[in-house]
Amino acid sequence: MRPYLHEFLTSCYEHYDIVIWSATNMKWVEAKMKELSVLDNANYKIMFMLDSLAMITIDHPKYGVIETKPLGVIWGKYPENYSKENSIIIDDLRRNFIMNPGNGLKIRPFREAHLNRGTDTELKGLTKYLKEIADLKDFDELNHDRWEKYKREEKQTDS
Repeated sequence: MRPYLHEFLTSCYEHYDIVIWSATNMKWVEAKMKELSVLDNANYKIMFMLDSLAMITIDHPKYGVIETKPLGVIWGKYPENYSKENSIIIDDLRRNFIMNPGNGLKIRPFREAHLNRGTDTELKGLTKYLKEIADLKDFDELNHDRWEKYKREEKQTDS
C-alpha cells in the first residue's frame, strides 16, 4: 500500500467525490480495494468504481493504439454532478487522461514498495495541493503539471 493512502482519501473526501478507475477487471478492482481496506473505511466513502470496460481504445500519434480513461464517460452519465470544471483524474500514466489533458494530474508511480515505502511522500504532497484548490469553481484553468509548486496566491493570478 502506498504510504498515506488512507490519510489522502480521508482528506479528499472532505471536498471531493472519490471514484476509483482501474485498467483491470472489476473483480480485481474490488479485491484490491477490499485488501487495502478502502471500501469499508469509516473515514471516507467511494462514490463508485470503474474498470477497463469504461476505457476506450484510441490510435494516438505519439503512443500508438492505447486504452485510455475518458472523463466524458462520467460527465455523460452524471452531467448534473461532474464536468471538466470539477473533475481531476490522478494517474501515474499520462496516456490514461490523453483525452482530457487539462483534467489530468500525473503523479510518480509507486514502484518497488519494499524499497520506497519509507521515503514515498507523493500522496502527502498531493493532499496539500487538493486542499489548496478545493474551493476553486473551475479546475479547467489549472496547470496540474505544476501541482507540486502550486501556492494559494497563484489562484488569484492564474484565474
